[in-house]
Amino acid sequence: MKKARRELFRGLLSNSNRTSCFFFFTDRKLSSAMGDSSDRYCYEPLLRWNPQVEDYFSKAYGPHHFARISKALTRPSCYSCIRVNTLKSSPDAVIGKLLAILKEKEAEYGTENVNGSETDFGGDPNSFCAETSDSQYLDDPGKAASGPVEDFTNMLKGSFQHGPISKCQFPGLDYVLFVRGSGPHQIDYGYVDGKPPKEIVVSRKCAEAVLRGAQVYVPGVMACSSHVEKGDIVAVSVAIEQPIDSGWGSGITRGTVMQGSQTDPYYSERSGLYIGQGKAMSSRSGIFRVLQGVAVDMCNRVFRLPSFYDVLEGEIFLQNLPSIVTSHALDPKKGERILDMCAAPGGKTTAIAILMKDEGEIIAADRSHNKVLDVQKLAAEMGLSCITTYKLDALKSVRRKNDIDDMTDLTCRRLNNGETVQSSDSMKLQVKNNASVASEELNADKAFEKTVSNENANERTYISKADIRKNLQRMRNGPGRNQCTGGRVENSKGFAPNSFDRVLLDAPCSALGLKPRLFAGEETIESLRNHGKYQRRMFDQAVRLVRSGGVLVYSTCTINPGENEALVRYALDTYKFLSLAPQHPRIGGPGLVGHFEFPDGYIEEWLRPGEEELVQRFDPSSPLDTIGFFIAKFTVGSKET
Repeated sequence: MKKARRELFRGLLSNSNRTSCFFFFTDRKLSSAMGDSSDRYCYEPLLRWNPQVEDYFSKAYGPHHFARISKALTRPSCYSCIRVNTLKSSPDAVIGKLLAILKEKEAEYGTENVNGSETDFGGDPNSFCAETSDSQYLDDPGKAASGPVEDFTNMLKGSFQHGPISKCQFPGLDYVLFVRGSGPHQIDYGYVDGKPPKEIVVSRKCAEAVLRGAQVYVPGVMACSSHVEKGDIVAVSVAIEQPIDSGWGSGITRGTVMQGSQTDPYYSERSGLYIGQGKAMSSRSGIFRVLQGVAVDMCNRVFRLPSFYDVLEGEIFLQNLPSIVTSHALDPKKGERILDMCAAPGGKTTAIAILMKDEGEIIAADRSHNKVLDVQKLAAEMGLSCITTYKLDALKSVRRKNDIDDMTDLTCRRLNNGETVQSSDSMKLQVKNNASVASEELNADKAFEKTVSNENANERTYISKADIRKNLQRMRNGPGRNQCTGGRVENSKGFAPNSFDRVLLDAPCSALGLKPRLFAGEETIESLRNHGKYQRRMFDQAVRLVRSGGVLVYSTCTINPGENEALVRYALDTYKFLSLAPQHPRIGGPGLVGHFEFPDGYIEEWLRPGEEELVQRFDPSSPLDTIGFFIAKFTVGSKET
């Protein structure tokens, strides 16, 4: 816990150089003392796209707007968003605890950063947001974000008048806290008289985590300068995937010795990709000898964001603002039955449970065993009891007719008082002191599931002796590596149609809105279109599960219109009983209106005039400085008509 506190507030205490803006990043060079190396030892990544994908997005957003989106995606948001568990604490209490920890650590870290410049902990609140209008980040001023975006941006500007931690002032979101970060910062890496600094090269995924506030861990180290010893100050750079014969790859073999000079074969690839400076926690040989642990303690970062690992567990949860808004858009009520179809890691699930005051029933499903365990762990940390988890493929969420059997569908949960609660889609039965009966029913259920093909419910599947031996071996040896974290996860065969009051489909997507992002080259037009097809199949399942009069919310973390507006068009054209509904709170901007014609003649339809204000699109290049995100809310009319 002490280490976690140090990590959190080292980031806060080093927030100097606040003259840099939070939302629009200008090119900043190092001082003239760096000489000709200024262009190299900086952070100016260029996000590379598949040419066809770049053309698609350029036509969707306009070329200048998409260029700004691409640049914004390479930068982290310069504030962290914390959701307070109001069932355990209050925003004011959490702020007090965080500030108390800060005061405790001030003496340890002092008031100077690694370069010796004074730390401005309070900062200039006017530097939080660039003085830009919404029309400046859109090619078409007619598409400029409306009032809610401006209101929220102005609120963010004044949030840090009295310190680095601020309570959100937007109505309904007072349990959300903002913690200020800063960047980009100038860093002197110690390039003197033509002698390059000692350097450690990390993988792209490791670098993206470091930009969000993490340390450099051993598995993320790709290469290292020779003669690096424990305690040395090293520059940290990134190995970005490059085109190779078989696709994409960094070209750097783990353990490579980096020279740092122009004779280095990977010299040019790292230019403009230096993310900070840190202290080596082991020698070069030691880093490549072990499999885990911290390799570099990052003491000077281009972007300074606090880490919240293991800080106030159960009381707070680090979550992107659009994800919090998504839970509000669902508008859950006490006592309702709600399904989160793709629940892992559980952020939205627990947010919904807290909005319901832990009164009702939330079914959280995911296809991954270990991810379901993550949801269970998070719910337990937050003290939530209304969440029931299942391992279930979202494409099989609707139970097949042959599986609708009340006696074999009963799923058991142990309560603290020793009672067994059995729940079905239509009722819950309480059975005391009858664990053996419940166990027999579960065994019968599992045996029945094995004999039914996943592809055709009417066909029986022959169980070979080899399969029987494998099952017996699993029972003797315990869970395999895909289930190595332990714990018990219930499988589900799906749920009855029209059995939920509200359904959230936070669909698996291309994730092209997440930031910081340093690589996007693998996505193609074909893969983007396949994402959309996959999501439509999930949506078809979701529509069948929500009752008439209920609510269905669809969300993604991508900028791809084919997974966002095109899905809404499909939903409204296919299901006449669905209609878009207003969302509260409304912070994001409008959706995209129009269509796109692909080279093969396929026309992708987006929103029609009048529909754009009923969805929320979070633009990563807008003054809100959030990830790219999309939310659509549907109300379900009478399915009989």
